[in-house]
Amino acid sequence: MRNTKSNKKVKTTKTMVKKQSTKVKDYVVGFTNEIYKVIQVGRTFAMLTTQNQPVTKLAGVSKQKMKQALDENKAIQAYVSKTGKISYKLVEMDEFKKHSSTINDEACDSVQESFETHDALKEFIHTKGKDLKPNGLFIEELKWKYLLRSAVRGKNILMTGPTGCGKSQTAMAVAKALGRELFYVNLGATQDPRGTLIGNTHFSKDAGTYFNESAFVKAIQKPNTVILLDEVSRAHPEAWNILMTVLDPGQRYLRLDEAVDSPTIKVAEGVSFVGTANIGNEYTAVRVMDRALLDRFVIAEIPFLTPTEESSLITQLFPAIEPKAANNLADIAGLTRVEIKSDSSRIQTPISTRSVLEMAGLIVDGFTLTECAEVSIYPLYSQDGGLQSERTFVKQLVQKFVNDGTADNLMGENLNTEANPNDPAF
Repeated sequence: MRNTKSNKKVKTTKTMVKKQSTKVKDYVVGFTNEIYKVIQVGRTFAMLTTQNQPVTKLAGVSKQKMKQALDENKAIQAYVSKTGKISYKLVEMDEFKKHSSTINDEACDSVQESFETHDALKEFIHTKGKDLKPNGLFIEELKWKYLLRSAVRGKNILMTGPTGCGKSQTAMAVAKALGRELFYVNLGATQDPRGTLIGNTHFSKDAGTYFNESAFVKAIQKPNTVILLDEVSRAHPEAWNILMTVLDPGQRYLRLDEAVDSPTIKVAEGVSFVGTANIGNEYTAVRVMDRALLDRFVIAEIPFLTPTEESSLITQLFPAIEPKAANNLADIAGLTRVEIKSDSSRIQTPISTRSVLEMAGLIVDGFTLTECAEVSIYPLYSQDGGLQSERTFVKQLVQKFVNDGTADNLMGENLNTEANPNDPAF
């Protein structure tokens, strides 16, 4: 009986070792670095690589799986089975962010090596840093250098600007350029600030009452991490109170009040906090930020793209779109942004880059410019006031770029109603 039991144990051990093997027939079993984020383009779906390149079709990934990933806020990652067959599985979005936070080894030397001397730091910011800016990110060279310098110095950066102008994407680009891990928290969507930033107390029959610290607590203890605090201006005031000591350069700690003995967690060296905020009267859901909180940040204003930059972005994300169509979309949005800055603006909000990209996707899917405007732009503007309404004004702008025979007489006698004869018929 002893020998029998011994043999069984040996057999079981062999089986377990076999299961732990990750390489079978020259195939590495498990998830690969091939991972995608799903986006909706018009009425269909596409995927973005970690390099922000669009992919519309992929063998083994159905439209239904893309829709499921989008609905569940999941990413799609390649998986190699023991037979070497590749399939695609849904994974947490954090996996995509983890992969997109890495950069090619040849992009730059490690940050630590670059900053052995002050001169090396200055060279990195003013010379090498320029080459780290992603091709799809349109930002002034001065602001890019300022953001890099602030991040490597461990500063707290607050990016302000209109909605849809690319603040969050810029913050992610900075982390990616430096090869640093990015931790994302949407403060505007947080209903439980203490649970999100500190943690929660739980109870179980076996362990009794115990404290479970938040992912944020773990993140601030990782050196050189970039922590993105999205929608700071929409956060609950309790979140601001918690962040006061965390963001203060002279304190940099977080007290876990709910934990036993209320331990104090120090923010690790090199951790940089990057916040995004919409500041202005047109954002009715935002709160007036506490001055003491604002003083803990350096401010970086992120404006809308110029029409030329926006047109270039459209063609990068939608290679199939006609250049003239991309230019028209960018010009229409640009005119609304010029109007909003005038002393007697006839609209209260401009067209965002996010809306422009949505219309670009519709055009690629066969919609006309008139149809795109009808479903994507006009609903954003009020009809109150008839011919003097915001919607009428925006229709006037759109009609200047339409040459498909659908133009309405909306301009009035004192406005130019002629369309460009070179415009394509969408």
